Amino acid sequence: MEQSTALALPPLGGSDFGGPLGDMAAAPPPPSLPSSGATSQLSGKAKAAIVVRLLLNQGTDIPLDDLPESLQLELTKQMGQMRLVDRQTLHSVAEEFAAQLENIGLSFPNGLAGALTAMEGKISNHTYARLRREAGVRQFGDPWDRLRSLAPEELAELAQAESIEVAAVMLSKLDTGLAAKMLQHLPGPLARKITYAVSQTSSVTPETVDKIGMALAAQVDARPPVAFDQTPGARVGAILTESLSDKREEVLTALDEEDEEFAQDVRKSVFTFALIKKRVDKMDVQQIIRAATPQDLMTVIAYATDEDDVASCNFLLENMSSRMAQNLREEASNLGKVKQEAGEAAMSMIVGMLRELVANGEIDLKDEEDGEEDE
Repeated sequence: MEQSTALALPPLGGSDFGGPLGDMAAAPPPPSLPSSGATSQLSGKAKAAIVVRLLLNQGTDIPLDDLPESLQLELTKQMGQMRLVDRQTLHSVAEEFAAQLENIGLSFPNGLAGALTAMEGKISNHTYARLRREAGVRQFGDPWDRLRSLAPEELAELAQAESIEVAAVMLSKLDTGLAAKMLQHLPGPLARKITYAVSQTSSVTPETVDKIGMALAAQVDARPPVAFDQTPGARVGAILTESLSDKREEVLTALDEEDEEFAQDVRKSVFTFALIKKRVDKMDVQQIIRAATPQDLMTVIAYATDEDDVASCNFLLENMSSRMAQNLREEASNLGKVKQEAGEAAMSMIVGMLRELVANGEIDLKDEEDGEEDE
């Protein structure tokens, strides 16, 4: 008895009550129970109801909400039809359930939805998206969980394509933090209309909310897979960040002439050494110093002549120990004139390391506007 209540139930699902509960409905009693025993006249659903009631009485947390809604209804109705169960029957059902648990050697995820959850990140994004579309949204439980996994800008894009009423329901179903970030990506007038429309959602039924979630999630899963995670501007910006300054300016000037809007998008994604003072918090300088090599630091200090590059060098020196700053200045002065290739290579190394710290979530960059306000 202690074994059956202490062991967590596998995910529930399937044509009956799933897992060991479902097996009780389909499989004959184990050899230890004679066919004429106390449980021989009980249906599989009645046995499942007894097991669930027993576990609930003992305070066990059972993931019944993983069952499809129709099976949750069946189980609840079955429990409502039952009255008293004698001790011998209770023990027999519990022993049968425990025996089935002991015989489980390996359990697989419930259906295609569970398999895809287990395989996410292990198979290609293209294959994952294709199987998810084939499976359909409903197999994945609450469609709002799918929507909550989207980035705020994707949610804002969905909201702009829908009516104000649908967007208001969407805003109400998101976590407050995510909802706030979504609003940041919406035009001001539209954001105000949607937030006001939330006041009109008090009479919306759960069925309507579910249908809206299903429709929105279906739209997301119907999108064709894309080959690149980043936008074109971000990809070109990352490339130009690693390029020599002369080539970078040459390309950006050409882009200005060809497509000014795209050029602006690229410029926003370019991160150069000169931006360190504007975008890095002084509290994060120590992490940059630890990650960068002294050779790169002294090379950059010796090479910097541009006003913004010099400002970034001074920013780093001012936020490290005075002894270390003095040593770097002395070593840099001993280097003499640094060639452009060596100087820009050192800058690229520091910027690349900085971007890695940002990608790993170890530091956050400030917006350029924030950096200007701090000056």
